[in-house]
Amino acid sequence: MPETKEQLSPKAAASSIAVLIPCYNEEVTIGKVVRDFHAALPGATVYVYDNNSTDATAEIARREGAVVRREPRQGKGNVVRAMFNQVDADIYVMVDGDDTYPAEESVKLVNKIAEGYDMVIGDRLSSTYFEENKRPFHNFGNKLVRSFINRFFHANVRDIMTGYRAFSYSYVKTYPCLSRGFEIETEMTIFSLDKNVRIYETPIQYRDRPEGSESKLNTVGDGVKVLNTIFSMIRQYKPMPYFNALAAVFGAFGIGFLISVLVEFSQTHMVARFPTLIVSVLLILIALLLFVAGIILDAHARKDRKDYLLWQNLFAQAPGAASAENGVVRGANARDVNTRDKR
Repeated sequence: MPETKEQLSPKAAASSIAVLIPCYNEEVTIGKVVRDFHAALPGATVYVYDNNSTDATAEIARREGAVVRREPRQGKGNVVRAMFNQVDADIYVMVDGDDTYPAEESVKLVNKIAEGYDMVIGDRLSSTYFEENKRPFHNFGNKLVRSFINRFFHANVRDIMTGYRAFSYSYVKTYPCLSRGFEIETEMTIFSLDKNVRIYETPIQYRDRPEGSESKLNTVGDGVKVLNTIFSMIRQYKPMPYFNALAAVFGAFGIGFLISVLVEFSQTHMVARFPTLIVSVLLILIALLLFVAGIILDAHARKDRKDYLLWQNLFAQAPGAASAENGVVRGANARDVNTRDKR
């Protein structure tokens, strides 16, 4: 028996919806992507942000009825920053322009935002990603990043780097987009986990790029950027364990050197290796300084989380930011990544 096609809920249907598509040289697929989203979300406005394409991406998108804008700063993170700043809507859907994500899946994402979630993640990895994606290093990287972030943030997010997401108005307007390139999805997920925004994750179908469409992702170069983003954000959002780990390393070496000097002193009642003693004391002092830095920065990180929640709630209640007439809930502050669709 064929599966019943999901329909927009009354709340979602009464909301303004923006489909955001960052694009760089996607003339092979962008026309179909725009048509598919017009069909899946008839009342939505489709925005295509052209990131210095050298092909006919912008012309094709415009011909298919999309609102086309240009972002001169190269990089997906720069495009996302521009889209979030410039577009106003009740609900946002962000998707890649490579036709790897089915447009009909967006209805599920939009309905969850209308229920009150701040970010809905389209989970490829629980569906067809590993069968469709023919790049083994990409598959390995997705698993590695997922395992590391979930372990460190005590979360259960299945797909950290998916490009298919939906957002609430308050999330989009209070999210500080700092990344410039493809590491934006990783940054977005870590930020959301740290700030305890309400997240929902639902499995979506994934298909590999059609013939003639080439990926812009550099496996090694962008992989290094993603890892750098992870460690940078851990230092920012989880300073206590980060600096405690460094302190433990320096302290272990310092104490090890000091013990060797003390053993020798207990036998000869003389300190024959003053340089070793000095180095050991310096290492222990560095460890203590790192430990204190972790305590101070952890207090700052806690204050940052509190300030974000206050700003998000204030922003959601500001004039023009609420949609009481259509029942859209904004500014929720609970994480729900363990609630998952079954397919």
